[in-house]
Amino acid sequence: MAKGFKEAGEKPRRFYKDVSVEAAPGGFAVKLDSRSLRSPRAALMVLPTQALADLVAEEWAGQGEHIEMAVMHATRLANTALDAIPQARDGTAGQIADYAGSDLLCYFAQDPAGLVDRQQHHWVPVLERAEREFDVAFVRAAGIVHRTQPDETLAKVKAMALDLDDFGLAGVAFGTALFGSAVLAFGLARGWMSGVQVLELSRLDEIFQEEKWGIDDEAAERTARHVVEAQMLERWFKAL
Repeated sequence: MAKGFKEAGEKPRRFYKDVSVEAAPGGFAVKLDSRSLRSPRAALMVLPTQALADLVAEEWAGQGEHIEMAVMHATRLANTALDAIPQARDGTAGQIADYAGSDLLCYFAQDPAGLVDRQQHHWVPVLERAEREFDVAFVRAAGIVHRTQPDETLAKVKAMALDLDDFGLAGVAFGTALFGSAVLAFGLARGWMSGVQVLELSRLDEIFQEEKWGIDDEAAERTARHVVEAQMLERWFKAL
């Protein structure tokens, strides 16, 4: 094979030996050997805190012979914060508010009784805490028929998202999509629960079904991937 040629789908080889974090204008830069790491759009990989830079550096240091971007969740989220969020803050906050408009935690099952009880026990305290801390009201629904949330609630959720810096906003947007819930994403950002606990709350229905019918390999693989992402996101918010 000609030098430098790479087959489609082939992972790039690791091209550096050492990974370090150094103070830089605006925060802390991740360096590969003596070169500054950059985002796909060539922005310098400068993170607002050393802890966040360490989290990204840890992923690069942990690579083997080939670079596996698919498992570098913090790096990918940092790329989003650097390359995409600054030009799309209002749209991103609007998407978070849209999720809040049909938030997972507001849709309770009608049966079976065991699932209804589990949702009431685990979801209601989180919703009530969100209402207190966010100073909003969430409309609850039974079943899957859509219930409109108050305009004031959605406006407040969007404003909360816009109050975040680019890295916080990227994290909440990622968490909102991962959990299907803006409430859970903000809860994780505020340290109410661990990433795994938040993920379990978002999967109450799935977990209930798995306990009854078992788990297939594809579902187990997907859940394992989501656990890793939720754990990374917990570390992300703690590092901000």
